[in-house]
Amino acid sequence: MDNFLPLFPLKLVAFPGEQLNLHIFEERYKQLVSECIEENKRFGIPAYLNNQIECGTEMSVERVGKTYSDGQLDIVTVAHRVFKVVEFYRVAPSKLYAGGDIIFLDNISDVDLAKQQQMVALTLELFDVLSLSDNFALGDQISAFDIGHKIGLSNQKKYELLQIERESDRQQFVIDHLEASIPVIRDMENARERIRMNGHFQKFDPLDF
Repeated sequence: MDNFLPLFPLKLVAFPGEQLNLHIFEERYKQLVSECIEENKRFGIPAYLNNQIECGTEMSVERVGKTYSDGQLDIVTVAHRVFKVVEFYRVAPSKLYAGGDIIFLDNISDVDLAKQQQMVALTLELFDVLSLSDNFALGDQISAFDIGHKIGLSNQKKYELLQIERESDRQQFVIDHLEASIPVIRDMENARERIRMNGHFQKFDPLDF
């Protein structure tokens, strides 16, 4: 067994490297966060999806943004390694919060440069279709996880991506998603534009028969 982790189950998926801001108001999680800060230890956010707790991400508390008079906290956390829950404890021994025995999944960094270029190009195409600016760096070192939380994946899709252990396979997952999604989104954007133009004066180019 690799580790025991205090657990904070949420209906979300955090990718390694992602910053996550949390508002802490329940007593059990006030205790969890206080211990992590005082003892310089990490906790886990397992994704609670389909009424199951199976995989999640190890988190560190980077800083406390605000402390309220009643003990509530705003904290900034950063995601690290992906884990699988082997044994879940709804209440950890002598604690208020949940916990679990976990094993960390491998993270194999077998980057495929051709796939990386394709992944970035498709992401830029998506941004263009949605008229979004490139608000994060799409450099040579960008990973599938970096892109994964910027392209509108559902929680289920994020969860599938989280569990993939090879970067080359994660790259292909993102590519497949974008190749399937972009044509659909483009059609929706075109339909939206046609709806906006309905009833407006329109200029048409003359036809040359």
